[in-house]
Amino acid sequence: MVEWTDQERTIINGIFASLDYEDIGPKSLSRCLIVYPWTQRYFGAFGNLYNAEAIKTNPNIAAHGITVLHGLDRALKNMDNIKATYSDLSVLHSEKLHVDPDNFKQLGDCLTIVIAAKMGSAFTAEMQAAFQKFLAVVVSALGRQYH
Repeated sequence: MVEWTDQERTIINGIFASLDYEDIGPKSLSRCLIVYPWTQRYFGAFGNLYNAEAIKTNPNIAAHGITVLHGLDRALKNMDNIKATYSDLSVLHSEKLHVDPDNFKQLGDCLTIVIAAKMGSAFTAEMQAAFQKFLAVVVSALGRQYH
């Protein structure tokens, strides 16, 4: 079980309270698909993903990026039991979608970069540490079925 300090909880909640999901979600998923092109194989039904511009303007990618970001709300509301919160999603991604669990970390890294770029100098080292701890717990929960 992960222990959260009051400061970490405040930081993580503060980050999410300030997020524009319709901006950050699509940018994060697009960045992941562009930087790690092998991740595109899971999105074959999403239409044109032939180049960076096509990915950035793809409405299906944008919608899924928003969905993913809203999916993190579940972890935010259940920080003391993230593994159980994501047990069904772990099974789905492992057994039905066959997603490589490393992709969760890569998407988390892209999300961190997009948020850091948006927040600028307000995204302090302490904020990054708390946010990456949060994402590491989510990634571990999503990858649980694989172990």
